[in-house]
Amino acid sequence: MKTRKYFTIIALVSVIVLFSACNKCHECHYDKAGAEVELGEYCNENLEEVEANGYTDSTGTYEVHCHEH
Repeated sequence: MKTRKYFTIIALVSVIVLFSACNKCHECHYDKAGAEVELGEYCNENLEEVEANGYTDSTGTYEVHCHEH
């Protein structure tokens, strides 16, 4: 009986932690002169912003591509 109780508590805590840590994150890159330039990982609002606005450096603004690994 005790084992079942502990297992239930551990399962509930695991589910709560799993759902509370839910972030929409993806690795992003852009193409510059035929080369793929990695930007790193963007999450939530930053991900939406970089996908919508692109990435700007000293040579121009580039379309950003993000995907889940």
